[in-house]
Amino acid sequence: MPATATIRTARSADLEPMANLLKMLFSIETDFSADRSRQLTGLRMLMGNPRARILVADHGGEVVGMCTGQIVISTAEGGPSILVEDVVVREDFQNRGIGRLLMQGLYEFAEENRATRLQLLADCDNQPALNFYEKTGWGKTKMICLRRKNS
Repeated sequence: MPATATIRTARSADLEPMANLLKMLFSIETDFSADRSRQLTGLRMLMGNPRARILVADHGGEVVGMCTGQIVISTAEGGPSILVEDVVVREDFQNRGIGRLLMQGLYEFAEENRATRLQLLADCDNQPALNFYEKTGWGKTKMICLRRKNS
């Protein structure tokens, strides 16, 4: 089935539908839990950050997918790298090429900012996501993710 959405930069009217998408995403990511207030706060912070981009997939005025990218500085690369997060497409719009279009928008964001690498974290039990990333040219590294929560 062909892609049925236009990719564009998110705007404030998209906050609620993006929070809904994050709720869906965090229901399958065991390291995170949905908290609408926190997700809305984080989305607002990203929207106001010139070193970040939120892209949405718009189908007839309805947000059906999203992803975020943030510029970080990599000492390994000696320059900017893009941290990709929140890649999610509503279930009824999956397998239509929308995820690829969202990622392409982030690749363009990386090029605009001369980033030489993009990186992301994926839940090790989310096989559909891992398959998607592999099909779109992402490879695993020897690194593992560690985290420490500050109160």
